[in-house]
Amino acid sequence: MNYNEAMEYIHGSLKFGSVLGLDRIKKLMELLGNPQDSLKVIHVGGTNGKGSTSSFISHILVESGYKTGLFTSPYLESFTERIKIDGKDIGKDELAKAATVVKKSADKLVALGYEHPTEFEIVTAIAFYYYWEKQVDFVVIEVGLGGRCDATNIIEKPLISVITPIDMDHMDVLGDNLGKIAAEKAGIIKKGCPVVVHPQQKEAMDPMRKAAADSKAKLVVADTSKKKIKSSTLTGQVFDYQINSHLFEDISISLLGKHQINNAIVAINTIWQLNEEHGYFIDKSAIYEGLKKATWPGRLEVLSNKPLILIDGAHNYHGAMALARFIEDNFKKEKVTLVLGMLKDKEVDKVLRELLPKAGRLVTTSPDNPRAMDADELLHKIKLIDNKVRILASHNSIKKALHEAIEESGPEDVIIFAGSLYMIGAVRGLIKRND
Repeated sequence: MNYNEAMEYIHGSLKFGSVLGLDRIKKLMELLGNPQDSLKVIHVGGTNGKGSTSSFISHILVESGYKTGLFTSPYLESFTERIKIDGKDIGKDELAKAATVVKKSADKLVALGYEHPTEFEIVTAIAFYYYWEKQVDFVVIEVGLGGRCDATNIIEKPLISVITPIDMDHMDVLGDNLGKIAAEKAGIIKKGCPVVVHPQQKEAMDPMRKAAADSKAKLVVADTSKKKIKSSTLTGQVFDYQINSHLFEDISISLLGKHQINNAIVAINTIWQLNEEHGYFIDKSAIYEGLKKATWPGRLEVLSNKPLILIDGAHNYHGAMALARFIEDNFKKEKVTLVLGMLKDKEVDKVLRELLPKAGRLVTTSPDNPRAMDADELLHKIKLIDNKVRILASHNSIKKALHEAIEESGPEDVIIFAGSLYMIGAVRGLIKRND
């Protein structure tokens, strides 16, 4: 297959739905020769901060001279963003080649009587095969959804499992309370393999402690209290952090929002465990440089100035809380225009209650996704929650919403696009193309 044919094949698998479970992916990988078993994997799960934490970890490893893969989802603009080596997207020809190999095995799988693999299973198989073929030293793998039954969880012995903050999300699949969701996320904890955890609420921490104890896995809770924030601005952040008796001074990160400092601390603890448990020597200079160079598009990302335009994928309550805190720390309410686009299956009301008090003006729009909430429906919800907020417009067209927000903003104002990643990815593309 060429690249276009490969993409048609991958996206054509959407019709097989999103089915959690490991039977198909296990057999598919067996037919491919189980390339994942040859990889040194750091497996990252959680609800919020998975991508940022994965980026921090992979950048540190690259700075140490290791050939490092990074597999994430979803993507903002280009599908190839999901599969990287040393920060570079997989080439279109390389993607087509790997997809062709996976398709042959998927066809054999179906011939054996199995259901056709889902899109995510196919993409996961492509990533594992590609990283095996390229003989990477490490691969950082972000969980797609949940943990226990996620396709990435065919990894039997990761070097380290990592769990970022857990919150209510995908309740229809993972469970209707934090404990159930945490138990699903804790499914990536494996026998004898260390696990690094971001501090959690007790309801979420208990299932993780149990899973670690049952698996005889060393549990490390990253102590985010041992930090001292020295500066947090619109250009980056600087902080000190002490781990055990070792003090890191003046750590610099470019990612915005104080929550990213905690994600960086989880990454530092992960690298520390690589050194302590697996005998690697990743020195302080690589940690400093990796954290400084790490980027993660779509998370409090500045796209333009005068007016200042930011995008943020705050699509659940925890993400909305972090964004609300960032707005409060940096901007006056009357300067802020908030452009919101949400999916129907998210905690829309809870997100709105967090964000509406932080904005002076509002525009609603609709992500390009079958699960999208109509812009007028979102507007109706907003009026029920806060009928005092100044509504500028409601446009299902993201392009019209963008233009409306810009026309109504002065050079010293701030425009923040938030909600669905599908929406902010579209905004990112429009602004980059000056469309």
